[in-house]
Amino acid sequence: MKLVTWNVQWCRGVDGRVDPERIVEHARRLADFDVLCLQEVAANFPGLPGSRGENQFAILARLLPGFTPIPGAPVDVLAQGSSAKPGERRAFGNLILSRLPVLQALRFQLPWPCDAQAKRSMPRMLVEATIAAPFGPLRVMTTHLEYYSGVQRAAQVEAIRARHAEACGHARGERERDQERERRRESTSESTSESEAGSRDDPFRAAAQTVSTILTGDFNLRPDDPLHARIREPFDDDTPELIDAWQQLHPGVAHQHTNGVHDREQWPAPYACDYVFASADLAARLEALRVDADTQASDHQPVLVELE
Repeated sequence: MKLVTWNVQWCRGVDGRVDPERIVEHARRLADFDVLCLQEVAANFPGLPGSRGENQFAILARLLPGFTPIPGAPVDVLAQGSSAKPGERRAFGNLILSRLPVLQALRFQLPWPCDAQAKRSMPRMLVEATIAAPFGPLRVMTTHLEYYSGVQRAAQVEAIRARHAEACGHARGERERDQERERRRESTSESTSESEAGSRDDPFRAAAQTVSTILTGDFNLRPDDPLHARIREPFDDDTPELIDAWQQLHPGVAHQHTNGVHDREQWPAPYACDYVFASADLAARLEALRVDADTQASDHQPVLVELE
């Protein structure tokens, strides 16, 4: 399975041109991906440099027929200005596109505590899609943490850890229920159809629960930031910890730069802030991780992870 994660800066390249088609073209050039996780996708924001106000969520989905789009827009505001139409809205956030079946999609608004020291900030979100990977159900989560406020970024890291632990709790509970149903069937000769009568297709039917997780995105923190270590800290139960796929596959090697590699107007020097974390149970499946250092279709570089 191949997954690409990329902060696309509302599809704006280093040349200043906004071009969603170029984003898809360069992502495809990197890999024949099964899942594409994007951050900084915009809809109806003509004030963004280079944008005409295009709905990039819709355009990117249209450019990838056969992929299921899972959008998540923490910024969802009423359009302002003389050119705005009555009731028109603007959106900005994340997008997961999956060629593999999406069993469940969830969206979690991340904490946004008031921080008087921050210059500015915006709401942030964690988008989650449970997909049918070749090796079983897999939770793919993508996010874009706050840039200006360390207070908000720290709170958001804690919320992501809490969500991972919560999801793993559901997976353990489902496993225990399955074991109990199997014991009942064996002891009472209860038929499968009778024992699973409560599993009809209604809103209470849970999608496949799993501890296996890939967490991607622009975390707006560097590898030596204490919050990077916090993401990887063990949990106090049997929730599998989140490991940095780069560190797993390139031990002792500094993470390749993912931001500001080509854009010298916004960034005085390049650094790494876009990561792929994986639950520890997937460590043996991590096959490759690399950064496309060549493309200039965004101010960030896309990151590819492969699992076997």
